[in-house]
Amino acid sequence: MSSQEILRVGDTTVIGMVHCLPLPGTAGFDGDFDKIIDHAVRDAITLEKAGVDALIVENMGDTPFTALLSTAQVAALSAAAYAVRQSVKIPIGIDAAFNDCKASLSIAGMAGADFVRIPVFVDTVVFTDGIINPVAKECIDFRKQLGLEHVKILADVQVKHAHMLLPYITIEQSAKEAADNGADGIIVTGSVIGEETPLDMIARVKKVVKVPVLAGSGVKASNIKAQMETADGAIIGSSLKEGGILTNPISYDLVKEVMDGLK
Repeated sequence: MSSQEILRVGDTTVIGMVHCLPLPGTAGFDGDFDKIIDHAVRDAITLEKAGVDALIVENMGDTPFTALLSTAQVAALSAAAYAVRQSVKIPIGIDAAFNDCKASLSIAGMAGADFVRIPVFVDTVVFTDGIINPVAKECIDFRKQLGLEHVKILADVQVKHAHMLLPYITIEQSAKEAADNGADGIIVTGSVIGEETPLDMIARVKKVVKVPVLAGSGVKASNIKAQMETADGAIIGSSLKEGGILTNPISYDLVKEVMDGLK
């Protein structure tokens, strides 16, 4: 399956999250470089065996987040992404959280990834480290400079864990601007990790864009069927971990429950 095949309107694409353990240079890093790679590869293999369509490698353990990654983080996330790419055959994506589009694209090029996730593409938001400005032009231009036009861009709109600086902007306006500025897919989320993405919000976005729309939070076995009747895909992370604890390994049984929920 290619990146083209996982981004189509009307599909039911399931993308699992590979949450890296805290990377070097961050508060939670414990000094064990090998454990980061081993954890990421193990989770990726589990996701593939359980039947997801694609996965995203993300530095989820690096709280508190900054908008841009440090040199150490970029190096470690690159190594983890490359190891994951060598261990699975399904498409992979990169999310250099919180919003480092240049790092995401650079890592995608080096690791042979198929797509990137950009949390703040056209919005201006406030989060724990300050204000993040939109990066659509920077992202599109840099992708061109690297010769990576084949790498797809999944753009969040009004992303979770952040607040719109201009709250009167509607989700429809954000989504339309994201698509008009080059996003290959739109991600809609709840306000925090694990919170179900409102179906009406997904439907509102789908009315104004022609690109695929994905549910980006709160998808689990009990609601995936309903979510996928509206969305074109889902990005799933916390519900695949035992107890919902993000540092726990991916559970094969929980992934299977979610995939079986589609039937």
